[in-house]
Amino acid sequence: MTSTKPGPAPSARPSTSVFRRKPIDLVTDESSEGGGLQRVLGLWQLTAIGVGGIIGAGIFSLAGSVAHGDEANGIPAVGPAVLLSFILAGIASAAAAFSYAEFAGMVPKAGSAYTYGYVVLGEIVGWFIGWDLLLEYTAIVAVVAIGISGYFNFLVQQFGLDMPAWMMGAPGTGEGHRVDLFAMILCLLIAFLLTRGMKAAAKFEMVVVALKVAVVLLVIIVGAFFVDSSNYVPFAPSGMGSVMTGAATVFFAVFGYDAMSTAAEESKDAQRHMPKAIIYSLAISMVLYVGACLVLTGMQHYTDINPTSGFSTAFASVGLGGVASVIAVGGIIGVLTVMFTFMLGVTRVWFSMSRDGLLPKWFSKTHPVRRVPTRITWVVGVGSALVAGFMPIGEAAELTNIGILLAFIVVCAAVIVLRYRRPDIPRPFKCPAMPVIPLVGIAFSIWLISFLQPETWLRFVGWFAVGLVVYLAYGRRKSVLNTARGETAVSTEDVGPH
Repeated sequence: MTSTKPGPAPSARPSTSVFRRKPIDLVTDESSEGGGLQRVLGLWQLTAIGVGGIIGAGIFSLAGSVAHGDEANGIPAVGPAVLLSFILAGIASAAAAFSYAEFAGMVPKAGSAYTYGYVVLGEIVGWFIGWDLLLEYTAIVAVVAIGISGYFNFLVQQFGLDMPAWMMGAPGTGEGHRVDLFAMILCLLIAFLLTRGMKAAAKFEMVVVALKVAVVLLVIIVGAFFVDSSNYVPFAPSGMGSVMTGAATVFFAVFGYDAMSTAAEESKDAQRHMPKAIIYSLAISMVLYVGACLVLTGMQHYTDINPTSGFSTAFASVGLGGVASVIAVGGIIGVLTVMFTFMLGVTRVWFSMSRDGLLPKWFSKTHPVRRVPTRITWVVGVGSALVAGFMPIGEAAELTNIGILLAFIVVCAAVIVLRYRRPDIPRPFKCPAMPVIPLVGIAFSIWLISFLQPETWLRFVGWFAVGLVVYLAYGRRKSVLNTARGETAVSTEDVGPH
C-alpha cells in the first residue's frame, strides 16, 4: 500500500536535526491532552500579574541597600543617584520588553522565551532556555518565600512571641535551625491557589497587587511632605561608576513581565493584550520605583538609610511609626505577588515543553474543569518548598541570575532574526528602532552576566549538563516534531540555522 502521508520537502533538513524549528502555524494551532488552558485573563489582569512580578523586594529593600552601600564588602554607596541606577536598569529592561512584546503578539502561546527560541533559533536553543527557566523561576519563588519568612519572624518577635528555633530557618542559618517551615508553607499555598483555576487566582493577584501599589503610593505621597532637598547632596557620592554598578544590582528588580508573558495562552485576546500588558507593567513599575527612590533619599541622608528596612526606618525617624508598620506589613503581603507570577511562569514553561514532547506528556494534562496544569503546579510547589525550607537564601539566590539574562539575549536575538527572515508574518506590535533596541538589550544582558560569580557559572554549567543528557535521552526522540504531525508541519518551512 502506498502511503499518502506527506514527506519532507526536498529542501528541508532531516527532522532529527537538533536545530529543527517549530513552525509558527503549528504553535498557533495546538492543544494538549486533557484539554488546553482557559482564556480568562483581560488586559488589566495581565498587567497586574506583570506588576506583581516586577515590584517586590526591589522597592522595599534594594533601593535602600544600593543607596547606602556596604563599605565592609567593597560595595560603593550610590546615594540619591540610586534613582539613575533604576532608570538605567529600566531602559535596559525595556529593550528586552519591546522584543518580548513583539513576540507575544505573534506567538500568543504559553512558554514565553522557550517558545520564541524554539520557533526562531531551533529546538536545542528552545530546550536549553526552557530547561534553564525551570530552575531560575523555581529558585526565585523559593528566594522570595525565604525573604518573606524572615520578615514574618521579625514581626512575630515584635509581638513578644517566641517561635521554636527548629522551624525558623534552613540548617546552618542560625542556632537550632532545622527547616524554614513558614517559607515551605508559603510555596505550597501559592501552588494551591494556582490549582484553583486561573480566574480565581487572577482575582487574588489583582487584590494583592492593588494593595501593594497602594502601599507604594502611600510611601510616595506621605513621604513627599518630609523630603529635605539637602539630603540630595552629594547626589552621586561615589561617582557615576557606582551608578552603573547599582544598575547591575537593581536590574533584577525590573523584570517580571517575562514570567507574565508565559500566560499568553490564558489571555482572552493575547495578540492585542499581551504586548500592551508587558509595556504597561514595566512603565507603571518604573514610575513607582522612581517616586519611591526620590522620597527615600530625600527623607534621610543616604548615610542614615537602613539598608534592610529603608522605608520603615525612614518613616519611623520622622515620628510616623504607624505608617512604618503599614509599610512593613504591606511589603510582606505585596511580595507574595512575586511568588505568584514566577510560579505561574515556571508551570507554563513546563507545560509548553511537555506539550511539545520534550518532557513527558503526563505533565501537560490539565484539570478537566479548571483547565490548569495541576500536576506540574504541585511538582513545582513541592520543589520550591524543599529549596525554601532547607537551603540558605544566599545559595538559593545564586540560582536566579544567569538564566533570566540568557533568556533576554535569546529573545532579543530571535526578534531580529525573525524580522528579517519572515517579514511577512503579521505583527500586532512591532519593536521600534529595529535592530538597535534589541541589540541594546543583548549588550546590557552580556554586560550584567560579566558581574556574576564563578560559582554561579559552575551551577549553571552543571544544570545545563543534566539538561543535555535529558534532551538527548528523551526530548530529542519524543519531540512532537518527530511525529507524523510534526514532520508534516516541519516540511512547510525549512529548519536549521541559515
